[in-house]
Amino acid sequence: MAMREIRVIGDPVLRTPCSEITEIDARVKHLVEDLLETVDEEGRAGLAAPQIGVSLRAFSWNIDGDIGYILNPRLTARSEDEFQDGEEGCLSVPGLWYPTERAWYARAEGIDLDGRPVVVEGEEIWGRLVQHECDHLDGMLYLDRLDRATRKKAMRAVREMM
Repeated sequence: MAMREIRVIGDPVLRTPCSEITEIDARVKHLVEDLLETVDEEGRAGLAAPQIGVSLRAFSWNIDGDIGYILNPRLTARSEDEFQDGEEGCLSVPGLWYPTERAWYARAEGIDLDGRPVVVEGEEIWGRLVQHECDHLDGMLYLDRLDRATRKKAMRAVREMM
């Protein structure tokens, strides 16, 4: 296992839709170990594979001591009439937090290393985590979800940061 460097905005891997994991081999097992170790640090809630330079559909989480992972997650449900508009940040956009509207509830389904079904779901922070990490796997950043005026402000801050 290794603590991996976090890729930041500007790295093309963050804008590339991830490939499905078709075979659970040593490389995928190593990826999961790295995701779990890298997310297990104070202040980290979630981590998607592209954030450590791997363009495969996998993410890990660390919320209130609950640490886990999911392979090939697909967003299968989200609330359509209840939303949250809290501050959101991202390890790949360090130091910048902006109000980001998300569904109040979200559910993702995938598998574990043994091919068994895994469901990650919940409201509030869990709903935000599921949507945020699935966005990463589709080549999106939370900045893409901001309203026009806030996105303009955020992109200015990103340019100044680089």
